Amino acid sequence: MDNWWWRLIGSELCRQIATYDPEQLIVFDIYENNAYSIEQELKRNYPNLNLKVLIGSVRDQKRVDDIFSSYRPDIVYHAAAHKHVPLMEGSPNEAVKNNVVGTYNTSKAALKHNAERFVLISTDKAVNPTNAMGASKRICEMIIQMMDKDSRNSKKRTQFVAVRFGNVLGSNGSVIPLFKKQIAAGGPVTVTHPDIIRYFMTISEAVGLVLQAGAYAAGGEIFVLDMGQPIKIDTLARNLIKLSGLHPDEDIKIKYIGLRPGEKLYEEKLMAEEGLQKTENQLIYIGKPIPFDEKKFLKDLQSLIQNSQENPKNIEAQMQQIVPNFKFQEVVG
Repeated sequence: MDNWWWRLIGSELCRQIATYDPEQLIVFDIYENNAYSIEQELKRNYPNLNLKVLIGSVRDQKRVDDIFSSYRPDIVYHAAAHKHVPLMEGSPNEAVKNNVVGTYNTSKAALKHNAERFVLISTDKAVNPTNAMGASKRICEMIIQMMDKDSRNSKKRTQFVAVRFGNVLGSNGSVIPLFKKQIAAGGPVTVTHPDIIRYFMTISEAVGLVLQAGAYAAGGEIFVLDMGQPIKIDTLARNLIKLSGLHPDEDIKIKYIGLRPGEKLYEEKLMAEEGLQKTENQLIYIGKPIPFDEKKFLKDLQSLIQNSQENPKNIEAQMQQIVPNFKFQEVVG
């Protein structure tokens, strides 16, 4: 779990999985402080839990393979990713190294060591991506689809699926904690654009639906969570100011700073060609997988991964060869 937002999702997955008394729960994280924190929490709240906490990176193929070989996990929830859109715009090669390479390494190990199910935590930013982070996650989804087809030819079937959803409320780095800090400091509250909207869900709600979606898996699906009605960020900022007993534009100014690199005014949950299929849970839908040439994809994927290690300045152009609807701004100079 190589990023704070996904780390929060990973920690909540651990909490909810622990309630089902698994035979063993393995936590794998590159960040030892977070690993220690969730380890202590789980030991305190679930003293009988068979818990193993390991340190390492999903970028390290040998480390990942050794863990799968030693522990033979049945179900894998893959939440490791760089998520911050503007930061990844400045470091797109890192989005490839962590998100794409990490997913490729982990899914290959799951297939090799006969895991029953592999669940990728994806994002609505993978739909018609306008940023490197979203494009990298779309490539991750394609890896999952490719691996699922490969698994159909193996002796023991591994079901590979992805679950796509939007923002979670209250996470570090999200707008609510930022707005609260800005209000406490007397303002201004910074909003990128007066019309920008986002979908929100609590971490516990999102993770509960991820677990349910995983249970519905037959293999190859991209599950799409119903995040409810989108919220205008400007309205959210004004409501938080009012809840603090203050008046927007009077006590606390709102400053519009413009969309950040790679940002959309609105996020999409489904590509038009994916269609939509209902499940037993009215908050979980299945997008019909978009077919692609797996042989060409694998060749392009391996080239992308290799080139990312050289830190080229045009990695987005290569990502666009894999994800044709990726719209990015070329850096001049």
